[in-house]
Amino acid sequence: MSFSVPDPLQTYPAPGPLQAVLWDMDGTIVDTEPYWIQAEKDLVHSFGGSWTDADAEAMVGQALTYGAALLQKAGVKLGIRDIIDRMIGQVTEQVRSAVPWRPGARELLAGLAEAGVPCVLVTMSEPVLAREIQNQLPAGTFAFAVTGDMVEHGKPDPEPYQLAFDRLAEQVPGLAKDRVVAIEDSLPGVTSARAAGLLTLGVPHFLPLPADEGRHDWPTLSGRTVADLQALVRGAASSAVDGPAAEAAAPAPTAGVQPAGARH
Repeated sequence: MSFSVPDPLQTYPAPGPLQAVLWDMDGTIVDTEPYWIQAEKDLVHSFGGSWTDADAEAMVGQALTYGAALLQKAGVKLGIRDIIDRMIGQVTEQVRSAVPWRPGARELLAGLAEAGVPCVLVTMSEPVLAREIQNQLPAGTFAFAVTGDMVEHGKPDPEPYQLAFDRLAEQVPGLAKDRVVAIEDSLPGVTSARAAGLLTLGVPHFLPLPADEGRHDWPTLSGRTVADLQALVRGAASSAVDGPAAEAAAPAPTAGVQPAGARH
């Protein structure tokens, strides 16, 4: 049985300051890092090499081509394309068996669809894996997806998020970067979104994120709602208008607005 959600692009503009949400996938919507790490270990071990936890951490959030080059240095005697295909194939098979959803992600996606706020998937994974995740969600959850094969420079470069914004701007009149939230779990991801000029929300998972005054952080998406994202956009706009002095005099943020600091 298939389910669908209302098409936000047909009901746009959505009420409130939030215009759209751009979503990372691995580590943000689904907890696939253990799948990727196992695939990395299996591949390196098959060539007689070793792969440590530190090696795996260096891959988190990076473009697949970057990760494949690291695997070559670890002794994998395959081309970049072959390494990517092997990795994605193994992770995709595991996802087909069990999708490891991150807490609160599906609920927030459903709330955004109901509120008429368009969402875009921005992932450095390739279409086969992105489609597998999309197929497990109601049809229409995402307006479209930007995948790793669509960009020349992956995260942390701003190109993936810039491409997503530009494509969405063709469909959403008056789209403004300070009213678009990008949700990410990794340092390469938040770096990419910030460099693209988007309002960036970090929800760290596999690795902690360094403090960044220009980013907002939530410890989890569990229990979060569209109202929280609306408040985040509203609060960021107020800070930008009033400046640092007003921020210092402002009351403590609501549950929906937490300043920073507190894969693919």
